[in-house]
Amino acid sequence: MSYTIAIAGKGGTGKTTIAALLVRLLKEADIGSILAVDADPNSNLAEVLGVEVKQTIGSIVDQVSAAPNKVPSGMPKDRFIEYEVQSAISEAEGFDILTMGKPEGPGCYCYVNNCLRGVMVKLLDTYDYIIIDNEAGLEHLSRRTTRKADCLVVVSDATPVGLRSAKRISDLVSELKIEVANKFLLVNRFNGEFSQEKIGSFGLEYIGCLPQDSLIAKASLSGESLMQLKADSEALKPLRQILSTKIAPRQAGSHAARVE
Repeated sequence: MSYTIAIAGKGGTGKTTIAALLVRLLKEADIGSILAVDADPNSNLAEVLGVEVKQTIGSIVDQVSAAPNKVPSGMPKDRFIEYEVQSAISEAEGFDILTMGKPEGPGCYCYVNNCLRGVMVKLLDTYDYIIIDNEAGLEHLSRRTTRKADCLVVVSDATPVGLRSAKRISDLVSELKIEVANKFLLVNRFNGEFSQEKIGSFGLEYIGCLPQDSLIAKASLSGESLMQLKADSEALKPLRQILSTKIAPRQAGSHAARVE
């Protein structure tokens, strides 16, 4: 059974960076297979992870919706979509990545999206860990394209604007009745003492904050993959602790020593 960690947050809070670092930490822990899913239309998770993506789910949906006759004769459409989705997975050292993208063509998407839901459920269950980098609107979770999540990590900065955005995301999960077992707030790029009183009745459990990290900033400016980030990165140590004790607590059993 796969364990799904969904990451969300308004633009500029560093959610894609957090998603990439979680992929790295899970890979280093060597506790199971990992699929990174870039579900943000502004797709850049693969770039941050140092992986080249050749095809997206959006482009597959576009092609099949606009030209159904391209499905080989005698092959069910859902089988063809499943084959195309498997082909869209980019394999890296220690993890795979799938980029959702966004369909933009004029075709009819209803049937194709219904097929896609079934394909994604089958695909995701073949991995031990799924990391989903969502847009703030949680489109793929709300449409059930990427099913439920075991935990949702809402990434925010410490500003009132950022925290209000985090609350809206939490409220959206409840409004859309998205199946999420745990909802967490992670404050990013903050070096002070964060008061939990600031989040009041947000419906989010505060799990900690990550400091400003000059090595991450340098990697971002140079376009360097975070998989190459030096081990003494200031953000990696606290995030590793948060991962093993809060985000993915099932690691705290037999795998605890390997995570820490």
